[in-house]
Amino acid sequence: MKNRTGGVMFVLTLSGVALFGQNPPNALMSTKEANEVCTRVTQLMEAGGVAVPDLKMAAAPVIENVKQACGLLQSRPGLAQPTYVLIQNLRAYQALADAVPKPFPFPETARQQFAEVRDDTNRLDAHFRALLESKEGQIRNADRDNLARYAEANRKLAAPNAKNPRVVFLGDSITDFWRLNEYFPDRDFVNRGISAQISGQMLGRMKQDVLDLHPEAVVILAGTNDLARQIPLTAIENNYLMMADLLSAYKIKVIFASVLPVSDYHKDQNPAYEMTKDRPPLFISALNEWLTRLCEQRGYTYLNYYSAMIDSAGRMQADLSDDGLHPNPKGYRIMAPVALEAIHKTIAPPKPAAVAPAKPVKRKTTSN
Repeated sequence: MKNRTGGVMFVLTLSGVALFGQNPPNALMSTKEANEVCTRVTQLMEAGGVAVPDLKMAAAPVIENVKQACGLLQSRPGLAQPTYVLIQNLRAYQALADAVPKPFPFPETARQQFAEVRDDTNRLDAHFRALLESKEGQIRNADRDNLARYAEANRKLAAPNAKNPRVVFLGDSITDFWRLNEYFPDRDFVNRGISAQISGQMLGRMKQDVLDLHPEAVVILAGTNDLARQIPLTAIENNYLMMADLLSAYKIKVIFASVLPVSDYHKDQNPAYEMTKDRPPLFISALNEWLTRLCEQRGYTYLNYYSAMIDSAGRMQADLSDDGLHPNPKGYRIMAPVALEAIHKTIAPPKPAAVAPAKPVKRKTTSN
């Protein structure tokens, strides 16, 4: 069965990982390194058609498959299936290059280019094996919700002060990257965001990273990664409900933040910045509408980042994000007063420190 890249459909199984054996250290490439290898092998294969004219036509479908697989990897880094398709088509190119008659004398530069394609294919193969082992390790990870991330910080956190109400910000990378102390100085706002997390993982962290910190309120910003992983809206909504029920049982006030809009305005800089494909604006709107109704029905506060950051086209304003997903400093400056207004609507602001009245100064009297 073939997929849209023209390669063979590949089904991953955990048992299959053991067949690959051990990988050399640092075999797993970064997204940047993988993209660079993709670009290079494409250039080398096209150059091979110049050195060997008969190869140009024979290898054209294979080169197109490689380009499509590379495009998928650029837009969605770290996927195993297009990496496998890429390697299979590179192997097919090498088989064609070996079979097609070559001119004599054959240029040394061309010989080196064919050797480089082979080396890069071997490098991608090692990367693929390391990628599978990495994914298996994630599945086997005993700390699925990454409770270790804030365990030590939670132990060191002082008890809350009634004069300066504590608020926990629970979320994913959008919260994780937010330097709350810079935007909310002198406030007991505790950041408990973890990059790439979905709502189910936040639910798993609710006791350790929220309830045990005894905040007066919690700001929950979730959902965008759930949408990117194609988790059904009903499952996301159920996680919201379970988090809210837990917080209500502990008498902690609930502030649900809207899912932020996304955009594709920066995809020319990097294909991975095409955000609407994995996070359809229609789904974002539907989830925010459900959150709005939930907050109205239960008396929770709805923190509307969405309306403050959207443009006339229904996308995140281009200057508020550098990748179409994560707010940049300007984006966080837009979010900060919106968050503070919602928090003050939910809990009383901190009481200013009492200032003792100044004592009157006694003047010395002098006699003439």
